[in-house]
Amino acid sequence: MKVLVTGVKGQLGFDVVNELTKRGIEAVGVDIEEMDITDSASVDRVIKEVAPDAVIHCAAYTAVDAAEDNEDVCRKVNADGTRNIAEVCKELDIKMIYISTDYVFSGQGERFWEPEDEREPQSVYGQTKYEGELAVQELLEKYFIVRIAWVFGINGKNFIKTMLNLAKTRDTVTVVNDQFGSPTYTYDLAKLLVDMVQTEKYGVYHATNEGICSWYEFACAIFKEAGIEMNVLPISSAEYAAKAKRPYNSRMSKDKLEENGFDRLPTWQDALKRYLAALKEA
Repeated sequence: MKVLVTGVKGQLGFDVVNELTKRGIEAVGVDIEEMDITDSASVDRVIKEVAPDAVIHCAAYTAVDAAEDNEDVCRKVNADGTRNIAEVCKELDIKMIYISTDYVFSGQGERFWEPEDEREPQSVYGQTKYEGELAVQELLEKYFIVRIAWVFGINGKNFIKTMLNLAKTRDTVTVVNDQFGSPTYTYDLAKLLVDMVQTEKYGVYHATNEGICSWYEFACAIFKEAGIEMNVLPISSAEYAAKAKRPYNSRMSKDKLEENGFDRLPTWQDALKRYLAALKEA
């Protein structure tokens, strides 16, 4: 099997290529230099040259606040770029995994979102990722849409690295305590995606590490696990100035994974412990 992975320089793409390689599956990782997903001719040329059995599409515009001011750019990447890839996958009759997000939902309430729930994005980022989902569903039959949230990996920026960096210059941080979800370690997620791409169990899935916390609880756990003395103060979303609306509720049901024979990811606490150890090694 040969798999083309987009966004290889990002947190997830990097880990997916490593996981494929580890399992002896041929992986071709591309980023904007090799394949500009917003350019349909580039996408057509590269995918046909590589001739993969599947595409795992991790590349995305993920700067949630910046997206509010750069809607056209964000849409070109998340919606049009995804459509460009889906069109070639359709033509070649190959599988596609599209990585989506909790931001496609309204982010209200307290219940766990199901994969088939109505999508009501509240931000430019969420809207463009939703449009990407629609393109995949409209064009393809052999697709997996995998929604993730609160992502962290060795490669690239994330909340954990931000907290650890803040600890170098201050002894107090403020973190929102009214947004709830599940952190997702890209190392664990990559294993699931590689399991998935080798099956025909198509559809929409949610994949995050097990367990729910607030960003405040997550921050407290990060400092405790890292052995850092830090005064963490809880604040409300209203007190945290952000351009884009954040979901209060990012709880996502992962029952469908189990129903289709896939393993759930380990708990986020376990993932955090392993991630901090891996960071130290790196």
